[in-house]
Amino acid sequence: MPVPVPRQRAIPAVESGQAQAAFPGSGPSQEGARRTEAPDTDVPCTETPAGDSAAERISPAATATAISVTGSAGAPVAAGPAGVPAPAGVHTTLTLLVIEDDPGGSTVVPELRDSAGKPIRVRTARNLTEAERLLTDDVHCILLDLALPSPGRVEDNDDELAVLRHVLELAPRHAVLALTASGDAERGTEAVRVGAQDYLFRDELDGRLLSRAIRYAVERKRSDTAERRLAEGRVRAQENRRLERGLLPTPLLDGSSLHFAARYRPGRSRALLGGDFYDTVRTPDGTVHAMIGDVCGHGPDEAALGVELRIAWRALTLAGLCGDELLGTLQQVLEHERSDDEIFATLCTVDIAPDGRRAGLCLAGHPAPLIARPGRPAQLLPYDNNGPALGLLPGARWPRMQVELGREWSLMLYTDGLIEGRVGESGERLGQDGMVEMVRRQLAEGLRGEQLLRAAVNEVRELNGGELTDDVAVVLLDRVA
Repeated sequence: MPVPVPRQRAIPAVESGQAQAAFPGSGPSQEGARRTEAPDTDVPCTETPAGDSAAERISPAATATAISVTGSAGAPVAAGPAGVPAPAGVHTTLTLLVIEDDPGGSTVVPELRDSAGKPIRVRTARNLTEAERLLTDDVHCILLDLALPSPGRVEDNDDELAVLRHVLELAPRHAVLALTASGDAERGTEAVRVGAQDYLFRDELDGRLLSRAIRYAVERKRSDTAERRLAEGRVRAQENRRLERGLLPTPLLDGSSLHFAARYRPGRSRALLGGDFYDTVRTPDGTVHAMIGDVCGHGPDEAALGVELRIAWRALTLAGLCGDELLGTLQQVLEHERSDDEIFATLCTVDIAPDGRRAGLCLAGHPAPLIARPGRPAQLLPYDNNGPALGLLPGARWPRMQVELGREWSLMLYTDGLIEGRVGESGERLGQDGMVEMVRRQLAEGLRGEQLLRAAVNEVRELNGGELTDDVAVVLLDRVA
């Protein structure tokens, strides 16, 4: 909702920070005296004995926040706009909004100064309606009189802190100081529990005490906000990881003699899923179906689309579809689910016969798999009949090629993230030829299964000189005689 713009009005002396007197009875009580004994500094000392005031109970996190807003010379720096730290070395004038039912009568705000001796600006409001108009982004702290009449809702009649709750809803990003009657510590403590940063006694204020309370409240609010955002970020990250982990495929190979291994590395930082996807299932007739694909792009939308295509592929495969019919249906799914008409996906599908000696291969704009057999160098499967990527050409066709696998073999399916990494200072791509030579060498070293995939991905990363920017997925199926 847009922030209300305050109406044009005469600026009273209290708003300029030049008013003199405090609220009635400016002499501090024992509690107020305790709160003013500590050195007048923006950074609370952790050795200060705990008292009744929330200013004395400031947490180490709040102390760290206060330290973080000091200038280059070590002088404390005032807070920036509500919820936003001021740039290092830049002093921002604090602004206080006083909400009191008689600010123009016998009570005026004392002269307030920040830690640098600069006057604190003061705005005054007679009621919540006027306070809402004056509550702009440059206000850092609110001083609220708890004796102010409630907003008038029937359900609030028995709630002594209804006005405070209303202000907290109105200004969730601002620090709030509760002003209560002398000796009413119970009500002040309850106000802090509800959400205020501190409470003060109306007839025990002086300028020094109120100035320090304002600064502490602003820093404490910033600290609380930072801690809350950090906690929310952690929870969100944990939920995302659990969700992504649940979306990773579980191969359905019960009853098959084939050995399965996979390696996955998303290009997005701290992600578990990328736009690459893969799956493997065995149908009741004994055929093993394997698939690997790549949605163009690297964001969460592409990752979600990859999951949708994988789940659709599994459902269609278990329903008996394969080859051109399967890919045509997947293209329809992609066209309906993609967020942009320019998004496409490459795909490689392999259906291995129950005897394990031959397979059908379909390529939709995807690199051909690599096959390794005993006594023969690893090589790529034929890719002459490679069809277009899904989502590029309406009504496209994808030929299904028959390939002979042999008695014993290893079949590696991969995405282009494995071959598009750079090689050394030359900046050239590794390419399919480079990948084939790399895998041949690793096979000669005796690497197999998960060890082979781990070594391949790690070496590609090392050749690139750091993390790969593209997603990488590799699937390995082995048949041992």
